Amino acid sequence: MTESTQTRRLLLVGASGVVGRQVLAQALADQRIGQVVALSRRPLAAAGKLLNVVVDFDALPETASWWAVDAVICTLGTTIKAAGSQAAFAAVDRDLPVAIAAMARRHGATAFALNSSLGASLSGNFYLRTKAEAEAGIRALRYPSYTIVRPSLIEAKRSEARLGEQIGLAVAGVLRPLIPRRYRPVSAAAIARRLLQSALDAAPGENIIESEAITR
Repeated sequence: MTESTQTRRLLLVGASGVVGRQVLAQALADQRIGQVVALSRRPLAAAGKLLNVVVDFDALPETASWWAVDAVICTLGTTIKAAGSQAAFAAVDRDLPVAIAAMARRHGATAFALNSSLGASLSGNFYLRTKAEAEAGIRALRYPSYTIVRPSLIEAKRSEARLGEQIGLAVAGVLRPLIPRRYRPVSAAAIARRLLQSALDAAPGENIIESEAITR
């Protein structure tokens, strides 16, 4: 195959979430991708290019052959309410993405795209600090291409109710013309497109896409 027609192998983590589902659908339809390796706690619906690996995220196998991919997209995310504690939240939103990034990098992955959050900062509140710590942990692995996407509120139908997010989306719907573009809700599909394109383009170095740039 020529470089322009060569298909790539993509690792997706978080395929059952609102953004992850969009990434999976778009990746399966993308001719540039030969196989999508999706890690999940429960089986996903079968698809032609999909290799669904059901794993125990607390005991990931370090030498599995499916770690050998070209690029990784991570859309993992939970809430403190769903996780049960701040420590459990950090384990999902910080520790697990960094651990997965490290294993994939050791097996040759050269591009990583992370779905983070608007306002992620080491000086922010617990949520934003945890997101920033995840970014920093993956950054330290020195991927040749590393993209951070930081969306504002995500427009999507969730299986679990998030009251604060629902209120925010309702207010944003009414006041949208008055809200600065940076803080407007962004669709899960648009976030997924940015993550997927970034992973496939693999622009060198670190690339940060703030919320207002997601739909450009």
